[in-house]
Amino acid sequence: MRYSADSDDDYGVTRRGKKQRGKFRYDETTYEKRRRRQPRLAPEDANSDTDGLPEGDRWSTWDQSTPTERGPLPHPDWLVTELAAVDTELGVLKTGKEADVHLLRRGVPETDRSCLLAAKRYRDASHRMFHRDAGYLEGRRTRESRVNRAAAGRTSFGRKAIAGQWAHAEFGALCQLHGLGVPVPYPAQITGTEILLEFIGDDDGTAAPRLAETRPGTAELADLWDQLTEALVTLASGGLAHGDLSPYNLLVHHGRLVMIDLPQMIDVISNPNGSQFLERDARNVASWFASRGHPGADPERLTALLSEEARLR
Repeated sequence: MRYSADSDDDYGVTRRGKKQRGKFRYDETTYEKRRRRQPRLAPEDANSDTDGLPEGDRWSTWDQSTPTERGPLPHPDWLVTELAAVDTELGVLKTGKEADVHLLRRGVPETDRSCLLAAKRYRDASHRMFHRDAGYLEGRRTRESRVNRAAAGRTSFGRKAIAGQWAHAEFGALCQLHGLGVPVPYPAQITGTEILLEFIGDDDGTAAPRLAETRPGTAELADLWDQLTEALVTLASGGLAHGDLSPYNLLVHHGRLVMIDLPQMIDVISNPNGSQFLERDARNVASWFASRGHPGADPERLTALLSEEARLR
C-alpha cells in the first residue's frame, strides 16, 4: 500500500548493520522495494513471549487489541483473526517523519490461510514529528490537563501522547469513513501506535500506485473524478474533510480510487479553520484533474458543492 509522508528530515536507515544518514529522501515519489532487507522486529515491538513461534517475526497481535480497537463488524472474510497466526515482515512500503508503513503477512502456519496487511507505525518521541499538527489538533483535546500541557509543550511524554492521539485519530477516522461507505482501507486493528490496515495492492505484494503516479486515459480520468467527487460529497455531508488531500494520498487499484492518510481528518464545523481545510482539499485534487484535461474538474465549483453539502453556506 502506498502512503504519503512529509519530507524534510534525514533520519538514518539501518542497512546491513550500519547507520547511514542522508541517504534516503522522504520526498521521493516512488516507494521502497518491498524485498529490501529489513531488520527483524525489535523486542519492544514484538510480543514479549515468542516461545514456540513456528515461523515469522511475532505471534499475531489480534488478542492484544480490545473489541473497540478492532475494525468494524462484520470482519471481512480475508482478515486472519486466528490466535495461532504469526506475523511476518516483508519490507517497508513507505517511511516518513510521522510514521513508517511496513508490509506484513499474517498467516496460520501449515495452512493456506493468510492475508497481507499494511502496518502503519507512528514514530516515538525520539524523532521530531508532527510539525504541522497545531491546526489539525484544534478541538482534539483530552480530558487530562497533564496530557494537554505536555502535548502543548512538546515534552517527551507529550510527543508520545501526540503519537498515540494521531494513531487513534486515524484508526477512528477510518472506522467512521468505512461505515459511511467512503473508499478507505479496512482498518483491521490498532495496538498502541501501530495500525494494521487492509493492504491495497495485488496478492504478490505489489502496491497500488498513487493517483499522482498514474496516467489515466479520458474515460478512466472521468470515472476517477466521479468516484472522488462522490467520496468528498459523502465526507462533506457528514461535516468532514480529509484535511490534507492531494493526488499523493489517493491510490488507484484496478480502477478503484482509495483514500489514505487520515490522521488529520477535520470536523469542518467544530474546527475554526474547517472551511479552509475543505477548500484546500477541493483545490488540490480538482487542479490535478483539470491539469490532466478533465473538463468537469473546476476547483471553484467543487469547493462550492462541498461547502453546501457541509452546510457552510
